[in-house]
Amino acid sequence: MARPLRIEYPGAFYHVTSRGNEQKDVFKSQKDREKFLAYLESAVTRYGAVIHAYCLMSNHYHLLLETPEGNLSQIMRHVNGAYTTYFNVKRKRAGHLFQGRYKAILVEADEYAAELSRYIHLNPVRAGMTSRPEEYQWTSYRGYIGLNKSPDWLKADFILGYFGGNSPEARNRYRKFAEDLLDNEYDSPLKEAIASTILGRPEFVHEVSERKLGGARDARNVPAVKELALHPSMDEIIKRVKEEPVDEKLLRNISIYCCQKFSGAKLKEIGEHFGVSDAAVSQASRRLALKAKKDQVLKKLIRRLEAKLESVRS
Repeated sequence: MARPLRIEYPGAFYHVTSRGNEQKDVFKSQKDREKFLAYLESAVTRYGAVIHAYCLMSNHYHLLLETPEGNLSQIMRHVNGAYTTYFNVKRKRAGHLFQGRYKAILVEADEYAAELSRYIHLNPVRAGMTSRPEEYQWTSYRGYIGLNKSPDWLKADFILGYFGGNSPEARNRYRKFAEDLLDNEYDSPLKEAIASTILGRPEFVHEVSERKLGGARDARNVPAVKELALHPSMDEIIKRVKEEPVDEKLLRNISIYCCQKFSGAKLKEIGEHFGVSDAAVSQASRRLALKAKKDQVLKKLIRRLEAKLESVRS
């Protein structure tokens, strides 16, 4: 099977992660982590990488990075390759350290950079390694909130700009932004990535396909482009729902449910379309699914609608 096309262009943003083979640790000591950070620094100086946020766990890492020169593959060959060589020499081992290729999701920065930085910085909390993100040393978070001086190669200014700049007030606002999720359950923003390839609005995916890839023949091999092309619009979905003998009280919830399942739109976009929050979209869909388990008429109606909308995608 051919590898999916890796989307690279100048100025692209990515969430990048790479895991150890068989889920084994890739960082076993402080020296290991310091060495990896040194390779991030050399990726900045040698290949022009821009590192916006990072988190080093035990068996994997997360990066939010930008490629002004459109050279993601070159950057990651350097980082993973140099670190693997160091790790193998130090421990007198051979072979792969990381599990397959690194995973890189192309990101629409203006929509998702701040949210992804928070997701990255809260990784140690979600993993139960600490109760507060500032207690974990191996992320960029302490630099963001002013507890440590950030290394020169880390560029926090871009994301802090959404909170008012590089001032203490902006750093406090970012800290509050991160802490808002500490006692709440929340989904990874990466779940909204289309085909685990692109995280952004449909307009962004189309722009990548048409402008960044130049409409090239290879563009059709990008999973996100293929998947997006098969999604009916929310207007089309609502039109199909209205064709059915749907009770007015159920029309709205069925439309929300079908839009979430078939439109490919983000929860936020669906919520804006119906004038509700993204949480209300999820709640309405769950309630409808539960009701359909008990109501056979509703269950048949939903199945009929799902068959219609699946045919639109095929």
